[in-house]
Amino acid sequence: MWYRLLTPKWVLLHLLVAALFVATFFLGYWQLTKAEAGGGAVNWSYALQWPLYGAMGLWFYIRMVRDELRRDPDEDLPGRAVVLYQRPRVDTTGDPELAAYNAYLAELNERALGQRSSSAR
Repeated sequence: MWYRLLTPKWVLLHLLVAALFVATFFLGYWQLTKAEAGGGAVNWSYALQWPLYGAMGLWFYIRMVRDELRRDPDEDLPGRAVVLYQRPRVDTTGDPELAAYNAYLAELNERALGQRSSSAR
């Protein structure tokens, strides 16, 4: 189950999240030093916000990892998607041009479905 988190995409994401998490604390420390040197209320607020951003990012990342571990690994395979199909209605009332166009679209749809089912065999 954990092997899915060791693919190149996930390893790169792990490294990126770790680097950004550490960077937010360094930025918070930098803002704190500016605030202590008389930077004002803006620097004090940023000194609190940067670590909060890092914690929020880590929290979202943990949720993403948890969702990946709970996901069915076979759901990405072709043919597993459920396709809901409703046959189009042909409008025969009103405008004859519209009725002819709808009939043409229904014929194209039937041809496409026929090709799809014959190629799947």
